[in-house]
Amino acid sequence: MVQREGRTHADVLDNPNSGPNLPIWNGLSRNSFATLNAALNDPAHWCDVLNLHINIKYCHASAEKGGSNLLVSIGTKYDKPLYEAFQVKFSYGVVATTPDYFAVRLNAKTGPLGTSDYHIELEAVSIENGKTFLHMTYSYAYSFTGRMAMKSYLATIGRDKVGFTLQDATNTPSQKRPDYIGGVRGLVERNTMRYYLAIDSYLAAPSTAQREMRLEHWFSSTEQYSRQLHEMDRAAYLEMKHSEYLRQQKAPIQAPS
Repeated sequence: MVQREGRTHADVLDNPNSGPNLPIWNGLSRNSFATLNAALNDPAHWCDVLNLHINIKYCHASAEKGGSNLLVSIGTKYDKPLYEAFQVKFSYGVVATTPDYFAVRLNAKTGPLGTSDYHIELEAVSIENGKTFLHMTYSYAYSFTGRMAMKSYLATIGRDKVGFTLQDATNTPSQKRPDYIGGVRGLVERNTMRYYLAIDSYLAAPSTAQREMRLEHWFSSTEQYSRQLHEMDRAAYLEMKHSEYLRQQKAPIQAPS
């Protein structure tokens, strides 16, 4: 389990030196460094993490001559055929590994809706009392087409959606209706939090036999921040993920050329 150590999620995500698409997440895990290293320093385990995310429809890890890759299908929150999802090929790389530190990075050249240059990086450092400090960054770029698609989304479906950073320093999360940031920054903060909760949920239940527990944990965690993250009810989420899991057991889909 990842312990927040007195931080709010807004504190964790907000970074004054980052751009609108580069939230940074820091957390303290009760798990030992050895446990985290075994759980997250493996591309196949990252598929177990990513598949918890509401928009990840498929993930398959493979080893090729140039290294390991993750073939990921990204789609809407609804259960639809894979051909309607966008395939993204992430390269998986171990940036560094020592007895008390590791860093892994996922990179993808292209993404859905005119986005590109996806980077997800996770660093883990062993600290005192058997705990581990985690640092994650998530970023991407978008083209003119992507900006237009984003503008359309934010003006319609995403108009009232917010992130975790407070707009005004005088606001506090305990207020009746705190003023959280919206727009592109809010969208990326929501996605970053979903990935963080996926990591947290995987660490809470890492074995194959605990897949159901992971799903329940992820959904319950997102509901703690329902204003930002609620998209569907628990039954619909579990049914969708069960369907995706059964589909995942079939022959791997082909990576885009």
